Amino acid sequence: MKKLFYFCSIAFIIAAFSFPVFSKPLKAGIAKVVITPEKPIWLSGYAARNKPSEGKIHDIYAKALAIAEEDGRACVLVTTDILGFSRELAESIAETAKTKYGLDRDQLMLNSSHTHTGPVIRHSLVGAYQLDGEQATVIYEYSQFLHDRVIWVIGQALKDMGPVKISLGHGTGNFAVNRREPAENGIKIGVNPKGVVDQDVPVLRIESTRDKLLGIVFGYACHNTTLTDKFYQVSGDYAGFAQAELEKSNPGVTAMFVMGCGADINPNPRSTLELAQQHGSSLAGVVEQVVKGKMSSVKGSVKTAFDRVNIPFATPPTRAEFQARLSAQNSFKKRHAERMLARMQRDGKLISEYPYTIQIFQIGNDFTLIGLAGEVVTDYALRLKKELGTNGLWVAGYTNDVMAYIPSARMFSEGGYEVVDSMIYYDQPTSWAPEIEDKIISKTLELAQSVGRKSR
Repeated sequence: MKKLFYFCSIAFIIAAFSFPVFSKPLKAGIAKVVITPEKPIWLSGYAARNKPSEGKIHDIYAKALAIAEEDGRACVLVTTDILGFSRELAESIAETAKTKYGLDRDQLMLNSSHTHTGPVIRHSLVGAYQLDGEQATVIYEYSQFLHDRVIWVIGQALKDMGPVKISLGHGTGNFAVNRREPAENGIKIGVNPKGVVDQDVPVLRIESTRDKLLGIVFGYACHNTTLTDKFYQVSGDYAGFAQAELEKSNPGVTAMFVMGCGADINPNPRSTLELAQQHGSSLAGVVEQVVKGKMSSVKGSVKTAFDRVNIPFATPPTRAEFQARLSAQNSFKKRHAERMLARMQRDGKLISEYPYTIQIFQIGNDFTLIGLAGEVVTDYALRLKKELGTNGLWVAGYTNDVMAYIPSARMFSEGGYEVVDSMIYYDQPTSWAPEIEDKIISKTLELAQSVGRKSR
């Protein structure tokens, strides 16, 4: 009897190692809600605007995709047709989602399309707008409205979760171009065909177990600035048109746009409504081709990671230098100096670093979504693809907290808007220090390793 038991035990162990261990099936839910302002509001992104919005070109949305293993923890991706979440608004949403749905901070990722025809959000780009008290109130009320709509759409996605099949594929865009154009006095915003660009169009396809298409998530690394400061109607720019076209050609499907690391990239050509429609149609066509083609299956355990790393500012101007700027003809620089002097008076000094947010969603060994805060330039995505490999990797900027541009180390010797002038509009004390790139990349690689994604 002992020999028989010994034999059966050995046979059981051999059998256990002879068959593959299958991961639990994935489930997902997807939802959307309109976030179009209900009254005229200042539009974001361009300091040259001088009046509130005048109607809409199309509705803008918040959309949510919840994914989990059967009986496992969910991760929720939220996409929005806004310029970007402020840290205050993102954390308020996260705290409410924790209370209502039990979501930990690492389970919720908030991405923005960075449309420049979306409403201004409270605490965002403070130095870019000249608002009166009435408009400040409208923006405060809209920010609360947005908060509540995002909370609702998260709950709806979690509520509607069911068994799904998820696939990943990639296409190639054609209208993004580097905008850091060399000029006699340094770098200007223009068109630089020789500059770095990332034309990758990552696509997730979400289907029911009976092959019914439920959702499409796609990305591109290009500013949503086809529509310039001359436009006063609310819209999602090219990304809004692309989502609308995909949903029209696939009835019942929700299409979500994730903004990549395109802070130094503009659509080309630009400046007309027809071009925004054209770029949106072009991007939708690329996505459709990917969705209808052969894609890689995404399976496995759902893992999440979230952390912050303090990134340093350069040495700020002195009190005397700020006082000298009070006589500047540029009203934005003058008001920036006034705010900085007030902070120095109140706090004794200006902040020397900022808590920068990094987040990762990982599914098995097939899919890694990295969400970086701020207006991240293309170099970061290209470096992470080199460090981690391109297989299953998707790098997004404009995630959770859009507090400033995030230039790469090489740009500091070049200067330009992304490095210097933009910090005035974002109400930061001065430029970043060049070492921010290595700090951000190092923390990202550390987080990637924590969820099982290894460096090459």
